[in-house]
Amino acid sequence: MNCEKIKEKVSIRMVLESFNLFPVKENQRTAFYFALDRVEVVPSFAVDFTKNKGFDFGTGKNYDVISIVQQMNKCSVSDALKYLSRLDFSVQNEVENEEIDKNKSYRILKVNEIKHPALIEYLKSRKVFEQSHLVKEIHYELNEKNYFGIGFFNNSSGLEIRNKYSKICLGKKDITLFENERNENTEIVVFEGFFDFLTFKNLEKEKRSTSDYLILNSTAMLFKVEETLKKYAKISLFLDNDANGIATKEIIQKKYKNIEDCSLLYYNFKDLNEWFCTEN
Repeated sequence: MNCEKIKEKVSIRMVLESFNLFPVKENQRTAFYFALDRVEVVPSFAVDFTKNKGFDFGTGKNYDVISIVQQMNKCSVSDALKYLSRLDFSVQNEVENEEIDKNKSYRILKVNEIKHPALIEYLKSRKVFEQSHLVKEIHYELNEKNYFGIGFFNNSSGLEIRNKYSKICLGKKDITLFENERNENTEIVVFEGFFDFLTFKNLEKEKRSTSDYLILNSTAMLFKVEETLKKYAKISLFLDNDANGIATKEIIQKKYKNIEDCSLLYYNFKDLNEWFCTEN
């Protein structure tokens, strides 16, 4: 596949989401994201889904899917093409990192407790099978093909779907907030993804926590909880040790008081779950 065909065929939305970047504001044709190369409060990266291109109002730079990968991975055009070729939907197991909104062609077929051997094995490989009651087995149809995965609901009834090969969101992207009636706004524990939340519940074991739990499901969702976080006396952060996680942590530390950076526990690892799988 040559450069021009990749620019046309590979969705700019899918490419951005492969780097865990999601729109802050959007309509059917366009969306605004946070900039690719800097931390900002007001999103300045505009994307036209029809043209499959982006424009950074802060720098005046135009982007296509190839230049986005080059910017994010600091790589050559050749390496960017290799990265994008892996996102081609013609290969079933490469269906990764796409948010499927309600206007896209998908259908939920079944919602069960976790029973499928492949999903049980995947949860065991991530060492969170003990928390399988907090997730669901989701069977769904996407673009006239059937798939299944581990599902985690967000506050807008969207579904974060994971299995060994796929990472997608069915429905609207949103945060997931668990509120404890006994908490009284004392503490909230913040996670980037639900596997870290499941890992934390493993670490808690029999302890009866009074904390609230916030799973961002994407660092781009931070804007949705700016007012919510203000009411807590303590904010404990279990964010990823990558560029997005660190940038999000710094934003929270600047904006709120009484922050505990719990990433020090797993500072040599990408996230809490990776540390837990290695150390236990």
